[in-house]
Amino acid sequence: CRDVLRQLAQGGARVQTCVTSPPYWGLRDYGVAGQIGLEATPEEWLDRMVEVFRLVRDVLVDDGTLWVNIGDAYCHGTGKDRKPTTTAGGRVPASWSNRSQPQRIRPAGDIKPKDLIGQPWMLAFALRADGWYLRRDIIWHKPNPMPETVSDRPTTAHEYLFLLSKRPRYYYDADAIREPVTGGAHARGDGVNPKSRAWKTPDGWDTTKGEGGHGSVHRAGREKGHVRPRQNESFSGAVSGLVEDRNKRSVWTIATKPYSEAHFATYPPDLIEPCILAGSRPGDIVLDPFFGSGTTGEVAERLGRQWIGIELNPEYGKLAARRTAQTGMLL
Repeated sequence: CRDVLRQLAQGGARVQTCVTSPPYWGLRDYGVAGQIGLEATPEEWLDRMVEVFRLVRDVLVDDGTLWVNIGDAYCHGTGKDRKPTTTAGGRVPASWSNRSQPQRIRPAGDIKPKDLIGQPWMLAFALRADGWYLRRDIIWHKPNPMPETVSDRPTTAHEYLFLLSKRPRYYYDADAIREPVTGGAHARGDGVNPKSRAWKTPDGWDTTKGEGGHGSVHRAGREKGHVRPRQNESFSGAVSGLVEDRNKRSVWTIATKPYSEAHFATYPPDLIEPCILAGSRPGDIVLDPFFGSGTTGEVAERLGRQWIGIELNPEYGKLAARRTAQTGMLL
């Protein structure tokens, strides 16, 4: 991943957005020596992640964005490895991502047995410290989460998706991902409430400005104990006419979807479609430095984008090649 990103930067490659899900720390063994994710401590993993995304920034256009899907994990209360029957075999579903390697996450540094690692926010803050603009945390709510045999905490039913940018101003097509409003929405007329300019008095609404203009009314009304409504003209204008759709919210409810041929960590196409729509235009290049089975490329193609995917494991590369056509580059 890092070698290829350096080559792309040296060759002058530029991409509009990067959408990816990097290896989580201490969770999976992808079968390649020196892989990211099996470091001794989360701090070592963070150092590698920061390096990777610093290289991503080198190939990102100035108004580009980075979308990172990342989940969390717990330090187990036991130092014992998992039994072989829970990590492999015909009766173990591939979707059991927390059963993919024998070694459990063990205590390290200030991480105690049973602690939640907190790696999503560790990564977000590390990237912010490295110069990225941390613009939004998005909750991926899973209505069909993996069952957990726990009785002293809620079952995990979410992961994070972080939106970061290279510059304070960047390309973001909010209209492309607007969502339907709730059933209780109603028309706001022209959006301007005359009461937004008035004071409520014991005798009704006072809309006079007085000799000193708006400021004098403000002071006079306050002195008389009158109450100014909380609605203001700018707010009224902003909500005017919003009866069919609204700006996309920060909680996305999307079910996990199995892909029979893929490796363990396959995010659903519905999760990254809004990222690609908002972060790029048709014809733009979408990058995924941890390409896996090729979900990012498949969605990018369907939406009329080009793509560059980087994958360490050649078997996953074969899966990606079967899922995608010729509008991208698998490296």
